[in-house]
Amino acid sequence: MGLFLNIVVDGVAYGMILFMIAVGLSVTMGLMRVVNLAHGGFAMIGGALAHVFGTQMGLGFGLTLLLALAGTIAIALPLERVIYRRVYGFGELQQVLATIGLTFLMIATVNWWLGSTLLAVAMPEILNQSVDLGFRTLPAHRIAVIGLGLSVTLGLWILIDRTRFGVRLRAAVDNRAIASAHGINTDRIYMITFGLGAGLAALGGIMGAELLPIDAYYPLRYMVLFLIVVAVGGMGSILGSFLAAIGLGLLETATRYLVPDLSTITFFALVIALLAMRPQGLLGRE
Repeated sequence: MGLFLNIVVDGVAYGMILFMIAVGLSVTMGLMRVVNLAHGGFAMIGGALAHVFGTQMGLGFGLTLLLALAGTIAIALPLERVIYRRVYGFGELQQVLATIGLTFLMIATVNWWLGSTLLAVAMPEILNQSVDLGFRTLPAHRIAVIGLGLSVTLGLWILIDRTRFGVRLRAAVDNRAIASAHGINTDRIYMITFGLGAGLAALGGIMGAELLPIDAYYPLRYMVLFLIVVAVGGMGSILGSFLAAIGLGLLETATRYLVPDLSTITFFALVIALLAMRPQGLLGRE
């Protein structure tokens, strides 16, 4: 029973981190039609800024989190305006080449600035404690991550499906020319959406630093994992990304606990089998 609970808690927490980072990639690929392989770089930037503000400068966690998120978005928005906006209409190969080049630029910058060692992200003392539930003691960090992930999921669903911004975003995606003719500023919609995705990636990178350690090569190390979440969930589907992230988090955690020597082989074999049966993902369109 104890092993099962550990797998569930660690797997769900891991899945929530994957969701917060990958959901922005799902939106940019599925809705904005951009193959953004540099998306994991924003998670790395968020973690690097949190390391500087929190560990090196000694600021409180709340202020560190706000500054790191604001800094990541402040970097992402000019990139969207200068680089990404120029590749929206390009083919997939050009988008891949442009964004993978941007990934290496991010890696080189962080490596030059902070080195290639692991970048510690200091968590508040309350998240380093354990919570006694009566029948089990659980790490407070895992509980906080699960709660944060659920809040992000609900917030995104409301934003995309229940607000005027979501309506305008879907209109811009379906037919950008007609949306512009109706007075929708599609450039602004795309920029805000991109910034939101980058901010969520940074949030996931900061809160998940214990599970996915931050270093200069973070985007390359976890790029395939984030793409798998998007592919399994279905591009553009927030619910699909959520289900895929939780399922993959539980799957990878279970294989590490139960068959540690074969965990990587088992994980990728099951992912390949799932995509072979459903290439469009869990909730993707045919």
